[in-house]
Amino acid sequence: MSLLSFNKNRKPMGIQEKRNLRVGLLFVAPWILGFLLYELYPLGASFYYSLTRYDIIRDPVFIGFENYIDLFTDDATFPTVLWNTLYYVGFGVPIGIAFAFIVANLLNTKIVGRAFFRGVIYLPSIVPAVASAMIWQFLMSVQYGAINGILRTLSLPIIPFLANPSWAKPSLILVSVWAQGAAVVIFLAALQDVPRSLYEAATVDGANRWQKFLNVTIPMTSPIILFNLIIGFINGFQSFTVPWLLTEGGPLNSTEFLLVHLYRNAFQYFRMGKASAIAYVMFVIIVIFTILMFRSSDRWVHYGGE
Repeated sequence: MSLLSFNKNRKPMGIQEKRNLRVGLLFVAPWILGFLLYELYPLGASFYYSLTRYDIIRDPVFIGFENYIDLFTDDATFPTVLWNTLYYVGFGVPIGIAFAFIVANLLNTKIVGRAFFRGVIYLPSIVPAVASAMIWQFLMSVQYGAINGILRTLSLPIIPFLANPSWAKPSLILVSVWAQGAAVVIFLAALQDVPRSLYEAATVDGANRWQKFLNVTIPMTSPIILFNLIIGFINGFQSFTVPWLLTEGGPLNSTEFLLVHLYRNAFQYFRMGKASAIAYVMFVIIVIFTILMFRSSDRWVHYGGE
């Protein structure tokens, strides 16, 4: 049936249907208004500003794609920023998800104090980022850090966690792994939905625990693994608060991530146009990573019934 014939055969709306439509639109109006004001308009405005030279004080001057060209040709720091971000996300997210998955499996077994340990694991996720940064600053400091204090007591060499460019990014990855409580909770919920009959059938076939883990647990929870990976990548590219509070992009730009570089250009150098261009570059990178994850999921994600 063509669209024209469908429109001809469509009955006009009755009084009750029109009333229901008006009521429905009235109920969704706050969301639509909020989306237009706080989502759609900022997206359009930031793209426009990315095509301008804008410093807040003076009116924006349209310059086309010069901000984007400047990022990839004249900004000597930007290649380092990209490498730092890809390193942090590429290593930190898989390690964090693997840690969360293993912990969730351990907490899914019958152990003494299981509810207590579940609460302890989730606790870092609800601790404010500023408090988390202060805790890790105390633990990792070279001068007064608790970890290095223990190392000194044992006559072992101290570790410059945040003061050495070689140690800074791995230290921030450690902090991100520590705060994987939300992923653990999601994995726990997924593990509860794995049919017990599959484990029983594997036991009858002579499978040991490791074989059950590889052939039952991982395939049955693979959609949740994909979900946590995508969310982890998105959050990883947008990491700002803890890295900024702990290192402010240092030492020697070793932790200058995309969002840190965006913040520096926007609120230290007042290059709002360039900062908006960085935001859209980050958006494109996140979209590319998400598409790659979905494309690769056909090989390793198994849904129920497949």
